[in-house]
Amino acid sequence: MNWIDWLVLVGTMVGIAAYGTWRTRHTRNLHTYLKGNANTGWLTIGLSVMATQASTITYLSLPGQAFESGIDFIQNYFGLPLALIVVCVVFLPIYRKLGVYTAYEYLGQRFDAKTRLLGAALFLLQRGLQAGITIYAPAIILSTVLGWRLDLTILFTGLVVVVYTVTGGSAAVNLTQKWQMGVIFVGMVTAFIILVCKLPPDATHIAGALGKLQGVDFTPDLKRRYTFWSGILGGFFLSLSYFGTDQSQVQRYIGGAALREGRLGLMFNAMFKIPMQFFIVLLGALLFVFYQFQPNTPVFFNQTEWQRHARGPQGAELRTLETRFAAVQAEKQERIRAWVAVRARGDATAESAARAAMMESHRTANDLRQQARSALLALDPTVKTKDSDYVFITFILTQLPHGLVGLLIAVMFASALSSKAGELNALGTTSTIDLWRHFRPLAVHDEARNVRNAKWFTALWGGFAIGFALFIGFAENLIEALNIVASIFYPSLLGVFCVAFFCKRVGGSAVFWAAIAAQLIVLIIFFAGKIFPHYEIGYLWLNPIGCAGCIVFSLIFQLAFGRRPPAIPRP
Repeated sequence: MNWIDWLVLVGTMVGIAAYGTWRTRHTRNLHTYLKGNANTGWLTIGLSVMATQASTITYLSLPGQAFESGIDFIQNYFGLPLALIVVCVVFLPIYRKLGVYTAYEYLGQRFDAKTRLLGAALFLLQRGLQAGITIYAPAIILSTVLGWRLDLTILFTGLVVVVYTVTGGSAAVNLTQKWQMGVIFVGMVTAFIILVCKLPPDATHIAGALGKLQGVDFTPDLKRRYTFWSGILGGFFLSLSYFGTDQSQVQRYIGGAALREGRLGLMFNAMFKIPMQFFIVLLGALLFVFYQFQPNTPVFFNQTEWQRHARGPQGAELRTLETRFAAVQAEKQERIRAWVAVRARGDATAESAARAAMMESHRTANDLRQQARSALLALDPTVKTKDSDYVFITFILTQLPHGLVGLLIAVMFASALSSKAGELNALGTTSTIDLWRHFRPLAVHDEARNVRNAKWFTALWGGFAIGFALFIGFAENLIEALNIVASIFYPSLLGVFCVAFFCKRVGGSAVFWAAIAAQLIVLIIFFAGKIFPHYEIGYLWLNPIGCAGCIVFSLIFQLAFGRRPPAIPRP
């Protein structure tokens, strides 16, 4: 990075944060601080929902996921449009009719205080952990690649977002997310155009032949993470949890000018979320093709970590693997070109033989990459051998001109700030409304005190997220790590809301203990799969299992308790 990149990066990030802080500096009303301006339009709501759900992990980690495994991750989103329709029809009208600040207020009105506190606690636990992952994701990668200190990168990212989120609350979040999404869109489209211009004419055919464009898998196998069935069913329940019960999402659409604005904002996401994700995974698949023709394609994309060990006294094996990989890559390039040429001639027999030779080189290259990871791990057991998160950032730093490098780094930070702001805003709101107000009522005639308390809670969660980010580490691809955490804690919470909406005779005690039982079952299934890998199932299946378990247990417990539940408030 040179001075132009730094100017673009710092100017973009500080400029948006300063603008949001300045525009919302006079927020003194609790309703505005927690819900945003009452005249918020549907496009702002739609972009805010999208920005909160799509963090840096989406733009930095998802291309690497597709580079490594192909575009099959897109199946994770197949259930999302239907989930958003259900939220528009069922969840949103009830939230707006009751005028709640949080989704968990509804649980208190429908059931009782302990169920409300349980829902809030599950959200705070899950989203509090994810807030740490959100800030950790760009920091660990950018600090490694750019040579920045990890702790200072985390502190800078965290403190910038804490300042404007604490200052302006939901209004600042909505305002800044709109501009941050603009930066993200321009940066990602620019990177995609430059990548396409560098590709050979048959790039999509090459990606398909090497197994990177299989987007739909109809295999009925619970062990496979991403299939059509896990995406439709598991993805539906996961999306319903995210958009219907996660306060960081709910808060984005309940404060609009009208019910219509919230619905249009959600439908905006229903229409554009899958195309956006497909665009990102396609970028990753095309990155794979690009690196098949690069003379210096790294055997391990976290080159900072690789070079640190390869240049050491015990790095001879790593240097040997690097040399062997370069030779295999050169052979693979020739075989890919040969296959393309034979395919263009239409000779089926020769094409089949050329494809077999190409696939043999591809398997050899993959084996060498795996050997490189094992050798690196043998030298340093603490090293993270999952390098897919470093693929896109390597392309940015080595292939983009100065200025655009700064813009794409700004994209990573903008997405981190936008997602982080939504999370902190929701964590502060839930702490204020569902915890603080439960034990100490809000001051009816002292709005300044109420807003001050909400700001303190937001700042405390910001400090927690920064502290958590300083001490965590993940072996998983980061975008998978987020969804795994959500699939552990959200299913039982979604089950509570489903009981609230559709099982009118179930009371608070029954659903409370049902949620506890369902949560235990999900934890047992997840950790049993880690201990006994033969029985592990794809994490998306935890979502319908946990939700269905909560519903079934609540019906059983209600029959066992045998008491008529209290009257149900109707929206």
